[in-house]
Amino acid sequence: MIARTVSQKLGINIDHVATLRQARLGEEPSVLEAAIEAEQGGADSITVHLREDRRHIQDADVFELAEKIYVPLNLEMSVSAGILKIALKVSPEKACLVPEKRKELTTEGGLDLFSKRNPLIRTIDALLAKKVDVSLFIDPVEDQVREAARLGAYAIEIHTGSYANAVGKKKEKELLRIRRAARLGRELGLRVHAGHGLNYENIFPLLAVPEIIEFNIGHSIVSRAMFVGIARAVQEMKKIITSGKC
Repeated sequence: MIARTVSQKLGINIDHVATLRQARLGEEPSVLEAAIEAEQGGADSITVHLREDRRHIQDADVFELAEKIYVPLNLEMSVSAGILKIALKVSPEKACLVPEKRKELTTEGGLDLFSKRNPLIRTIDALLAKKVDVSLFIDPVEDQVREAARLGAYAIEIHTGSYANAVGKKKEKELLRIRRAARLGRELGLRVHAGHGLNYENIFPLLAVPEIIEFNIGHSIVSRAMFVGIARAVQEMKKIITSGKC
C-alpha cells in the first residue's frame, strides 16, 4: 500500500472510444455516453484530443461534451491556429498543449517549449484571456519545467511514456527524472499532472510522488472497459489512486 500524502485526481481520456467509432464512420460507440459512464465511475475530468487530422475526436464531440458533461473538460490540442479557434469557441475548463505529428500512432513525447516559443505564447495568452487553465505536456526535463513557468502556464503534465516503456534500472532512472521535474514544478508554483502509458500496475510508484496532483489516463482504462465496462474500469483506477492499493 502507498502512503497517501495528497489528494490526487483522475482524468479519463476517451479518445479511443472515438477511434472505435471512426473505424466504421458511424455513431457507435457514443463518446458522450462514454464520458457519462466515466463520470459515474468517479472521473474527476474528461480529456479528449482534437487532433488536426481528426482521426478520432471530432469537432462536434468537443462541443457536445462541453455542453453536457458535469466534470471539467480537458482539451488536448496543438498550437495550430485552426484548433485554437475551435478551443476559444468551446472555452473548456482546461486545455493541455501537446506536440502533434501526422504519422504518429500516439503522442511520442513532450513539447519542446524553446523551439515553439512564439506560437506557444500566442496560444497560451489567447486561452488565458478566456479563463482556460493551460497546462503544457512536457518531458521530465528541468529546463522545460522552468520554461513552462516562464511562459505563464497554470500546470505541466509530465510525459510518462518513457517511464512506462522502460524496464529494470532504466525504469528507476526515468522515475527519478519524473520526481525531480515534479518537485521543481511545484517549487516554481506550477500544478503538476502526469500521463501517457500509465496502467493499473505501473502507476503505483508515481502515487508516491506528492507533487503530482492529477493523472490523465486513457488507453489502459478503455482497454479494461472492453471486459468490465467503462464505469467499473474507472472505479478500479480511481480506487488505486485514492487508496494506493488495488
